[in-house]
Amino acid sequence: MRVTANTFPNSLITQLTSLTQRQNKLQNQAATGQLIRSPEDDPVAMRRILDLQAEGKQVSQYKRNIDRHQELAVASFNSIKAMKSISDRAREISISADGLKAQPELNLYAREVTELIKSAVQAANSKNRSDYLFGGTLSDRPPFVMTTDANGNVTGVTYQGNTTLSESEIASGVTLSAQNVGENASGSGPRGLIADSRSGADFFNHLISFQNNLLSGNVAAIESTDRANLGLDEENFLYHLGTSGAIQSRLEVTDSIATRRSDTLEALVSKEADADLAQTLVRLNQTQTAYQAALQSAGKILNSSLLDYIR
Repeated sequence: MRVTANTFPNSLITQLTSLTQRQNKLQNQAATGQLIRSPEDDPVAMRRILDLQAEGKQVSQYKRNIDRHQELAVASFNSIKAMKSISDRAREISISADGLKAQPELNLYAREVTELIKSAVQAANSKNRSDYLFGGTLSDRPPFVMTTDANGNVTGVTYQGNTTLSESEIASGVTLSAQNVGENASGSGPRGLIADSRSGADFFNHLISFQNNLLSGNVAAIESTDRANLGLDEENFLYHLGTSGAIQSRLEVTDSIATRRSDTLEALVSKEADADLAQTLVRLNQTQTAYQAALQSAGKILNSSLLDYIR
């Protein structure tokens, strides 16, 4: 087989080019710590990395949703606790307001109940950041509006929210809301915090009735009706406190699972994309040595002639 004069130089150039490209690639890996910088480096691995990163973004969004729900759950829980304390005090007054009390004493109780109603309305209109907690999806306005007479007695409290709760995903296909609607008379959907037709709760109207019966001295109505109604309100608050606590526990568990998954995904991406620095430096050193050896060998060959071999 005939070998042309430019066969060796062409082969040398190809070999040096290959070694130079490999050297540059290893230098980039050592400098950046990244094993894969473009799809052509390893298309299959790049696909796996992109899938893992996409899942990582989903998990990060789930964690942000969980954080927001936890914030709302704590704020709601504290407001419900405040209303439960008001309910407890109203029940105490209803027991104390018996037939042995004179009207002046009942009037004092009535004044305290009026202040309890106002405090309860304030708690029911609690906000987190700029959103009202208990108005359903109508979170941009106070859910409860109170009216009073010339003497300062509460004559009515109107609900102006809705019965729809805003939900968001906390895991794949799992949605949740950490809030409560203030009132629900529909008989279905989320249970109302202040009033709900299924539980018999109607806190503000029950308190207003209690206030009016105290002012009129109608102790019989207090004993036969108001105490029982306030008991229904208390049970409803207990239900919501228990539900809120359960939601907070669920969010903690879900957040823990999401955190572990996020850590796992980071490790998997690192395994696919990150370069082993020690191994990369060894390969870089080997490539540089091979490059220098190729140059030295080529120099000797190119400086030799056929006569050198004959001698």
